[in-house]
Amino acid sequence: MLNLLQPTNLKNEIVILVPLKESDFELLYEVASDPLIWEQHPNPDRYKLDVFKNYFQGAMESKGAFLIMDAATGKALGSSRFYDHHPDKKEIKIGYTFFSRACWGKSINKNVKSLMIEYALTFVEDIIFHVGASNIRSQIAMERIGAAKIGTEEVAYFGEATRLNSVYQISKT
Repeated sequence: MLNLLQPTNLKNEIVILVPLKESDFELLYEVASDPLIWEQHPNPDRYKLDVFKNYFQGAMESKGAFLIMDAATGKALGSSRFYDHHPDKKEIKIGYTFFSRACWGKSINKNVKSLMIEYALTFVEDIIFHVGASNIRSQIAMERIGAAKIGTEEVAYFGEATRLNSVYQISKT
C-alpha cells in the first residue's frame, strides 16, 4: 500500500529525501547534536540525546519523516516530515525540519521544501507550517519560499510542552 505521507521518489540534483528508518538514528543525531542548530527553536535542548530521542520517536511515529541527503555526496543534511494530513480539509503540515549549519544560506531548504510542496499539492489544497515565534531564521525562510503568515497558535510538538508558533500557509490557488 502506498504511504501518501512518505513517498520514495522525492529528489533532484541537490537533495534526496529518503523515508526515515530506525537505523538512521545515529546518522541523524550526528547532524542534530550541534546546539547552534536549535538556538532559535522552541525547544533549544533538542541537541541533547534524550531530547532528540523524543524527536526521533515522533518522526518514526509520523510515518511521514525523511532523512535529507546531499544528492552528490550522500551525506546526511537533516530531516523534515509530512504530518497531520486532513483529507477532509485537503490540508497537510510540513515541518519538524532542521539542517546542519553547513546547509544554511544555501539552497538546501528551498530545494527540500519545493520537492515536498510540489508533491503535497497533488493531494491537498493547503500546506501549513508551524514555526517557533522566536525562530526568525525559519520565519524568513518561510517567506522566501512563498509562504504567507496567517496567524499565531500555541502548538504542542510531539512529546513536548506547548509553545507559541507563527503559522504559515501555501495554497494551491
